[in-house]
Amino acid sequence: MRLAMVTIVVATGLVCTAWAQKAPEPRQLPDGKTWSYDADAGRDIMRTCAACHGEFGGGGGGGVYPRISGMHPDYIAEQLRAFKSRARENIPMIPYANDRELPEKDVLDVSYYLAAITPPKHPPSDDVTMDAFERLTLAKQAVQISRQPGDIAAGQKLYDADCMECHARDGLGRVKKPPLAQQHVPYLRTQITLFLTGQRQHEDVDELMRPKSAKDWENLWAYVSTLDD
Repeated sequence: MRLAMVTIVVATGLVCTAWAQKAPEPRQLPDGKTWSYDADAGRDIMRTCAACHGEFGGGGGGGVYPRISGMHPDYIAEQLRAFKSRARENIPMIPYANDRELPEKDVLDVSYYLAAITPPKHPPSDDVTMDAFERLTLAKQAVQISRQPGDIAAGQKLYDADCMECHARDGLGRVKKPPLAQQHVPYLRTQITLFLTGQRQHEDVDELMRPKSAKDWENLWAYVSTLDD
C-alpha cells in the first residue's frame, strides 16, 4: 500500500494527509472475502465522483457539492454507508449509493483514496522551475474558500463554544467529525438547515440547537471562512 500511495503522489502531484500515512489493515467484507486497499480501484471510482465533486475531490457547483478530499477515511466510509442505507438522504447520490454500484470494497477503496489527498489552500505561485502542466495540476487541486461577510471575532467566540470540541480548534476535524476548514460555506449552510429541521441527524444536537440569530450564523460563517487562511 505504501508503494501505491507513492504512485499517487508521483502520478498526480497529490500529497498524502496524516489520515492516510499508515496502511489500512486488511479486513473481512460482508461477503466473507478479505479486503486489501487498492489505490488504482479508488482512483477509478473517483472518476465517477468527479462529475460533482471535482477531479481531485475539491467540490463543485459553486460550493453546492462539498470537498470530500483529505477527510478521515472512516468518516467518508460512514457517510457513503449512510447514503446507501438512506439514513442520510441525498437525491444525487441515489443512482450510485447501492450495493451493485458501490459495494463495501469500493466504499473502502475510494474512502482511503480520498483520504490520501491534501488539497492545497492556494494555487502555486509563479515558479520558473515548474512547467505549465504541473502548475495547472496543482491549481486544480487547490480549494480556496471565499471570505464571508460578518464579525469574525464574534464568530470565533461562537465557534469556540459550540464547534471546536468536535471539529478542533483549527477546523480540521477529528476521526468521525468532518473538517469545517476548507469546506464550502454554501454546502455547510445547507447541512445546518438539514440538521435544524431534522432532515439529517446530528450527534451533538444540544450545541447545534443552542439559539443563534441570523446575525450569529453570519458571524460564524465569517469565522469559518478564515480557517484555511
